[in-house]
Amino acid sequence: MSSVSNWHDDVDLYVFEGVTDIAERAARALTGYDVEVIRADALTAFGASAGRRALALVSSTAIEKADGSLHGLMSGQAIPVIWVASEQAHSSRTHFPPEYRNILPANFSGAALRSQLFKLLGELSAASEGGKRTDRLVAESPCMNQFLQEVAAYADCSATVLIHGETGVGKERIAMMLHALNQHYGKGPFVAVNCGAIPDGLFESHFFGHAKGAFTGASLMHKGYFEQAQGGTLFLDEIGDLPLFQQVKLLRVLEQSAVTRLGSSVEIPLDFRVVAATHRSLKTLVQEGGFRADLYYRLAVVELHVPNLEARGPEDKEALFQHVLDHILEQENTPIPDWVQALVRQSVYVGNVRELRNIAERVAIQVRQFKTWEPARIQAIFKHLTEVSAQPPLEPEALAERERIIHALRANQGRRQDTAAQLGISRKVLWEKMRKLQIDGDDLDEVRTEDMPS
Repeated sequence: MSSVSNWHDDVDLYVFEGVTDIAERAARALTGYDVEVIRADALTAFGASAGRRALALVSSTAIEKADGSLHGLMSGQAIPVIWVASEQAHSSRTHFPPEYRNILPANFSGAALRSQLFKLLGELSAASEGGKRTDRLVAESPCMNQFLQEVAAYADCSATVLIHGETGVGKERIAMMLHALNQHYGKGPFVAVNCGAIPDGLFESHFFGHAKGAFTGASLMHKGYFEQAQGGTLFLDEIGDLPLFQQVKLLRVLEQSAVTRLGSSVEIPLDFRVVAATHRSLKTLVQEGGFRADLYYRLAVVELHVPNLEARGPEDKEALFQHVLDHILEQENTPIPDWVQALVRQSVYVGNVRELRNIAERVAIQVRQFKTWEPARIQAIFKHLTEVSAQPPLEPEALAERERIIHALRANQGRRQDTAAQLGISRKVLWEKMRKLQIDGDDLDEVRTEDMPS
């Protein structure tokens, strides 16, 4: 889930709390984020100032007190609303407008509030701004521009898309671009779900939703992710982390285009586009029995492979660094010393765009605070990057793949073309895997080293 700090605009959260204390609780929950919590009432004229976004947090006691005038104010301002249901009011849907779907219980946690808030910010950026956010996607390299042309070609259709890419390359940004450029689904919500973060036993409640009274504690009707994405895009991030027993339930809904909430017998028809993403090889997972083949074929109607930062080359590294620097220093084309440009272009970012942005932010803060480009401080930032990047930890799955590639290279006397053919991949993909898995001549016995990546 994205944090507010990932959004360039600050946020005004107007709180209509009635006789509750949700404003104080919201302020505590959002400490450290660029969110201003503002107490308001039904007669307050409000709206975000230039460069800021507005949302509202409204308790049911405030709705009762406003005698309906609050509904008109909300619709007139056209801002997203998170409703907080009191124990006295949550049993009646008349307290909420027909479109309500963002509801928190009266005893909401800070994490629950942040989750709702960040989700709505994502929808605002993708749906309300249309293509505006995607226009800021930095791409100078021919490699990335060619990829973005491919994304645009598939954006305005209903086909399911599977996005492949290493961690940190911006798979969610690509999913948002597919959503924003779609003439039909781009008008609806963009609902992002991290499939690796669904708590055990709560998959059905999160995805299918539940009727009031479906189980102990279900005091409100809840719309699951499927319904929340109605008319828009459901983004399933890290789909490869979804357990097998949950995969079959997901497949059934996708095949039937309908969902039934827990505790209900009413089937609800669905119309949304599915975009999934993974940093893992689903084909390999299918072969190993860790992913259902039928779900893979259902998701991989269109497959997109996001280039990593090394493939994009030094021009994109420098452009991304410049973009972040300009934003933090609030100026265009901030002059960057040649020695810093060299560091940016020559460094390897294992975490891809996400890691480069972090480095750029750290450098920008140094420059902003000290009003100068201090070589010792800035070089220390890149030195740490180099040290971390030199020996990135490999997960067990990656270690196993590393051994398979080394074995194949040895069997083919180090010839990459023959090795790639044996593994069923291209020569370029093999080179990328060797780089990522830190395979070089020292790892191979009696193998030609001229084919090793330098």
